[in-house]
Amino acid sequence: MLEDLFKVVKKRFNDDDNKAETEKPKFKCPRCQHMITEEHYNELLKVCPDCNYHGRMTARERIAITVDKDSFIEFDKDMKSCNPINYPEYEEKQQELREKTGLSDAVVTGQAKIKGSDVIIAVMDSRYMMASMGSVVGEKITRAFETAVDKKLPVIIFTASGGARMQEGIVSLMQMAKTSGAVARHNQAGLLYITVMTDPTTGGVTASFASLGDIIIAEPKVLIGFAGRRVIEGTIKQRLPDDFQLAEFLEEKGFVDMIVERRKMRSTLSHLLKLHGYVPEQEEA
Repeated sequence: MLEDLFKVVKKRFNDDDNKAETEKPKFKCPRCQHMITEEHYNELLKVCPDCNYHGRMTARERIAITVDKDSFIEFDKDMKSCNPINYPEYEEKQQELREKTGLSDAVVTGQAKIKGSDVIIAVMDSRYMMASMGSVVGEKITRAFETAVDKKLPVIIFTASGGARMQEGIVSLMQMAKTSGAVARHNQAGLLYITVMTDPTTGGVTASFASLGDIIIAEPKVLIGFAGRRVIEGTIKQRLPDDFQLAEFLEEKGFVDMIVERRKMRSTLSHLLKLHGYVPEQEEA
């Protein structure tokens, strides 16, 4: 009798555990449909354990796993864009996004250390208007390169964007030339620029500073391109390969230098910095 009672209590206890596990927030991989808890997904740095899908990260999350702890010093934190062509409800939309994301615009820039090596770093955040490039994104990227030239430091940019921001018209398109000019001046100073393309990197960002890195890295299977697949197929009247505009396809064609998994990114960046002479002070001694 007591044994039967114990079995009933044990079953109820286990049922409560299973129920608690079931009620935890879940993440469903958009590629393979595999389900895991959000807690586990975050522990894996937002990478699917089944198909290696690399999910999108916020700028703050990316900085936290890339740079040395407490080393990041942010630039131009409160810079905000205006409404240069009086686009309807643009200001209201931006204010809503600022409150939701805690960002002033779609990119975070600053100075930090990666395993002791000083760098200027910029990280785009797709939560803010799909990280589209307007006047503030262009200005912050340009200032980051100018600071790097002044301090003789390398630049690392994590790109993720839908392209130029239509709500700012020609002003946003001019950021392509502006950022490209800043990259050129940094290059002429003999300094290293590394691009890390994350999902997705498209449009005017791909057509400007994202493609100008001395070394171009991409995360696995990320979308990289200029125009969309349907637009290209409609223009050339041909079907494109299934893997067209994926990182692996672009690596095969020579557009991307290497594909690096997220868990190895920090070590890879540190290794590249040291190879190019950006050695931590203690190692110089």
